[in-house]
Amino acid sequence: MKKIAVVLSGNGVFDGAEIHEATLTMLAIKQNNAEYQCFAPDVNQAHVINHITGEEMDETRNVLIEAARIARGNIKALSEYNAADYDAIIFPGGFGAAKNLCTFAFDGADCTVNSDVEKAIRSTVVAEKPIGALCISPALIAKVLGDVEVTIGQDGGTAEAIETLGGTHIKTTHGEIVVDKKYKVVSTPCYMLDATIDQIATGAENAVKKLLEMA
Repeated sequence: MKKIAVVLSGNGVFDGAEIHEATLTMLAIKQNNAEYQCFAPDVNQAHVINHITGEEMDETRNVLIEAARIARGNIKALSEYNAADYDAIIFPGGFGAAKNLCTFAFDGADCTVNSDVEKAIRSTVVAEKPIGALCISPALIAKVLGDVEVTIGQDGGTAEAIETLGGTHIKTTHGEIVVDKKYKVVSTPCYMLDATIDQIATGAENAVKKLLEMA
């Protein structure tokens, strides 16, 4: 049975992993007769956001501990990831991908990437295994790999930043995927578009199916 590593960036769209995208990715993996293991970097979040008011809160939270809420405690530090043990790796979106896995939300094309995240991406490429990226996560992939073909949907500013990083952006709509054959990267826009939860499910399903096909 194929196994996919799912990299989470916290818990909650505004400062962590987008919960719908994360959960529906895991569901798609199981429904396609595969297994998953959740990972997250063991670092503090960039900040904590009140998801009702949108305001920053005066507290500190750990990305791994928060992501464990989504994973029901079955999660490993990303530093433990070994590409040889998995058939693919996938990154759900949420602002956490752009705040905690890298600093794209703050620094755009000048962002830095968490060292464990970069190592995971590069080691997966070296192992010639596929990488999935949902929502804003393709910007992270472009920062690490450069000349990669991805989609974040239709947002002009983010697409321009991806092009600045050396990537090629392809416009897409709900449920569509873009496949970069060189690096085996599968991306889909999810909540980078004004989407409904069923549209997110379609995007996650299509991305996961393609990853498993390529694995």
